[in-house]
Amino acid sequence: MSRRGFLGTTGTLVGGIMAPWSLSAAGSQQAQAWIRADLSAKGTPVDSMIFGQFIEHFHRQIYGGIFEPGSPLSDSRGFRLDVIEALREMNAPIVRWPGGCFASAYHWKKAVGPNRTPAYDKAWKVEDPNTFGTNEFIAWCREIGAEPYICTNAGSGTPEEMSDWVEYCNLKEEGEYSRLRAAHGYPEPHGVKYWSIGNENYGVWEVGAKTVAEWPNFVLESAKMMRFTDPGIRLFAPALSNRDWTLPLLERAGEWLDYVSIHGYFDPLWHVNNVSPYVACIMRSEQPEKQILDTIAILREAKLEGRVKIAYDEWNLRAWHHPGQLFPPDKSLNVKRDENDRNEVYTMADGCFSASFLNSCIRQGEHVSMANMAPVINTRGPLFVHPRGIVKRTTFHVMKIYRELTQSHGVPAEVTSARLEHEGDSIATLDAAVTRSVDGSTAAIAVVNRHPDAAIPCQFALAGFPAIARATATVLAGDSPDAYNDINTPDRVTPETRKLASLDEPVLLPPHSVTIIKIEG
Repeated sequence: MSRRGFLGTTGTLVGGIMAPWSLSAAGSQQAQAWIRADLSAKGTPVDSMIFGQFIEHFHRQIYGGIFEPGSPLSDSRGFRLDVIEALREMNAPIVRWPGGCFASAYHWKKAVGPNRTPAYDKAWKVEDPNTFGTNEFIAWCREIGAEPYICTNAGSGTPEEMSDWVEYCNLKEEGEYSRLRAAHGYPEPHGVKYWSIGNENYGVWEVGAKTVAEWPNFVLESAKMMRFTDPGIRLFAPALSNRDWTLPLLERAGEWLDYVSIHGYFDPLWHVNNVSPYVACIMRSEQPEKQILDTIAILREAKLEGRVKIAYDEWNLRAWHHPGQLFPPDKSLNVKRDENDRNEVYTMADGCFSASFLNSCIRQGEHVSMANMAPVINTRGPLFVHPRGIVKRTTFHVMKIYRELTQSHGVPAEVTSARLEHEGDSIATLDAAVTRSVDGSTAAIAVVNRHPDAAIPCQFALAGFPAIARATATVLAGDSPDAYNDINTPDRVTPETRKLASLDEPVLLPPHSVTIIKIEG
């Protein structure tokens, strides 16, 4: 297909550029896109929890990922030190655990204390040794500087088991399980604030799935017991951006909840690992925000808008490849799951999609208070971990620069660009979110050029900002839309920061790129 076939009729084409790239649009090139914003606007607070992560007992996420006793790269507890260092660099604010589907048959009491009981996991068809449990997870979160977020067993478990878990983690001296924690060597409470009542319990794939009629009361009774145990916790319940499922849940149990949890994977690879190419992936970039808007409408109908927030607590471009969940396993099961860890899959498609996702959360910051990329290690995660080291994938760099450079308040922005067309569908070629600091002295414009091979000259019209003393652009691009990092080429795609002379002239946004322009007054 020619490059012209990717652009709508409202724009003209600028030739693609290859690294090394330039941000300077030649004087003869007029702006093809505009981003306009009033930076004096008060804005909406952006919750830093939207940069959260997720880890599950699936394949090599825990064992051989974050936890590898005996490795020369691990500490005395078995925690991989190179992973800890990388995740501190990413600065993830929160991590959700132990799943995922794994949570729906997980009995936490078998994985605490000196005598662990291995358990056969019915979702993933492997035996888990339970050597990594609650106390290990919380200690690991403290090491990387993240809040622990625990997803309870609402599948084969009970409200009592969930509330016992809260007691174990959060009470000081009262109760059997509080004293059990102290006997395990943790006299002080862990103080776990965030708890989910189950995972995807609407799905037939989930152990202990519930019907629309069963789910609201189960959530209500679970929430009551958990809050009776510790009134200070924050509670989540799985939901869909679907009125038929979520409205009955909110009408029955909404007053007990702080969040509804929604999930999304957009390149479906569950049983057939047929990875979609760049353009097919990037055309799905607007789907997460539609889910968010549909969920907001349900919250509004339930009269809980603003009171109950949205946690998009599992998201990724690509779904995990896990053949065998609904079928008998065979000897090649782990070999098939290894397909998730091939670094050549994680290209600028993943980077640009992920940046668009974060832009959606910033724009909808009044409603979205948490998001958790799933997962953080291996299996489609930003960090690939192998026995000799790590590789930081394109999504690692996206998460890092957004966490570092975006500011505390999102302000409305008008983005004008051509349409990107593919197979009868179209999306905006540029996607952007604008943020500012509380005092208005700093702003950041995060913009994605989704076009596979055309650089776009973009003009910025920023009102309500003092004279710009300094402007820099941090760009994640790559020498092609299919560029990726691997063991032998770990730095093929890395962010570069360059000073901008001014924003009075168009800035040339490289193709398939993520750019964050930071301005300081």
